[in-house]
Amino acid sequence: MKLIRVTSWILISGGTLLVSLSGNAADYQRKTPMQQGIEEKNKKSETAAVMPVYKPPLRGAPGGRVGGGTRAPDRAVFVLTVLAPDHTGLTVREQPSLYWFISSSTSHPVELSVVDPRSAKPVLETRIPSPIQPGLHEIRLADHGVRLSPGVAYRWFVAVVPDPDRRSKDILSGGAIERVEPPEGFSAKLARSHKVELPFLYAEAGFWYDALTATSELIETTPNDQGLRRQRASLITQVGLPEIVE
Repeated sequence: MKLIRVTSWILISGGTLLVSLSGNAADYQRKTPMQQGIEEKNKKSETAAVMPVYKPPLRGAPGGRVGGGTRAPDRAVFVLTVLAPDHTGLTVREQPSLYWFISSSTSHPVELSVVDPRSAKPVLETRIPSPIQPGLHEIRLADHGVRLSPGVAYRWFVAVVPDPDRRSKDILSGGAIERVEPPEGFSAKLARSHKVELPFLYAEAGFWYDALTATSELIETTPNDQGLRRQRASLITQVGLPEIVE
């Protein structure tokens, strides 16, 4: 007697295939409520896009995003921006990733710094090898041995340096990030969830940096998945950043 296998697909962003679960029909009973909810929404409308919805923290946090589109000394117009909210974004990670975007290539030096407001010396200053290609770029703080203390609103900056002898000409973009302790039960909820759910959970809980990282990690695994790229684009525009074309 042949064993009949049932394959269930979770659809994200208008029908992009993200996860395949093979087994028998009882697999549906083992899915988390969020996975079932995503499937049910897509059954109602195959054209409806399911996107993470970012809920900013209720408490007033100082800081915000600076910089944006600009013109370099060679008259080339490009966009340089950190991927950060227009307020202090939160993370639960001790060593989060930071993302930034440049719209065109540059051979000028590019520097990234992370500043602790309690110290005159930055906790991180690093130069990114040139030439820099257009697109999204990631800096993993773990690669530099940097750990964020909880409850501190760090500032971080990316600078294109056209003239190292005249730093006033730097083209700069910056944001703010603060590490906080996760709410009770949140870590256990993450552990029970599938990777495709993490961007939704982080965004709903107000952890924008972690939602962006979770989505970007999924894209690294499946770089041709346009549904995941639409999820990341949605997170970016939700915090007031311009739509980024990858």
